[in-house]
Amino acid sequence: MGLRERKKQRTRLALIDAALDLFLGQGYEATTIDQIAASVDVSPRTFFRYFGSKEDVVLAMHADTQDILLAELADRPDTEAPFEALTQAMRITLAAVTEGDEAHRERLVKTMRLIGDNPLFTAGQMRLITDSEQRLVAEISRRRGVDDLRSHFVVAVFTAAVRVASEFCLPGEVRDPAVLAARLEETLAVAEKALCPGWDR
Repeated sequence: MGLRERKKQRTRLALIDAALDLFLGQGYEATTIDQIAASVDVSPRTFFRYFGSKEDVVLAMHADTQDILLAELADRPDTEAPFEALTQAMRITLAAVTEGDEAHRERLVKTMRLIGDNPLFTAGQMRLITDSEQRLVAEISRRRGVDDLRSHFVVAVFTAAVRVASEFCLPGEVRDPAVLAARLEETLAVAEKALCPGWDR
C-alpha cells in the first residue's frame, strides 16, 4: 500500500480498537460515535468515512476475514476442484488470522467476546454470512463456467462445515481463534473424507 492507504488503514484500525475497548468497558449502547471518534482524536465525520454505524465496527473483523477468504479463493488455481479451492482458501485465511500480529488477534478475540455476549448482533452476522455466501457462489460459478445447482450446493456444503465447526466448540472455546481454527480444520478433513472425488465438478 502507498502512504495514503497506510494512513487510512491505521486510522480505521485505531477506530476499531477504540470502539471495541469502549464497548467492552462501558457497554455497546452506552457508547457514542462521538466518544469513539474522540478517543482517536478524529471527528465523527471521519468515523463515517470508514463505518456506517457502530454495528459496522463490531462486525468489521468478520467482514475483513470474509474479504480475505474471497480474495484467496479467487487466487486459487483454476485446475483445483471447487470444494478443494474453497477449503484451501479457508486454510490460508485461518493462517492469516491466527498467525498474524498480536494486535490483530486481540481485535478478533474482543470482537468474538462482544458478539458472543450480545445477541443483538445476530441479524448483522446473518447479513454478513448471506452476503459472503452469495459472493462465494459467484466465484465458484465463475470457476466452473456456470451458475447452477451444483455451484450453490458446493458453497452450501462448505458453509455447513464452517457452521458445524463453530457449533462444536464449547462456549469459551468459540472465542479463541486458534481453537476455532483447529475445529474448522477437523471439520473440513471430515468433509473431504466423506465426499467422493469429482462430486463438485
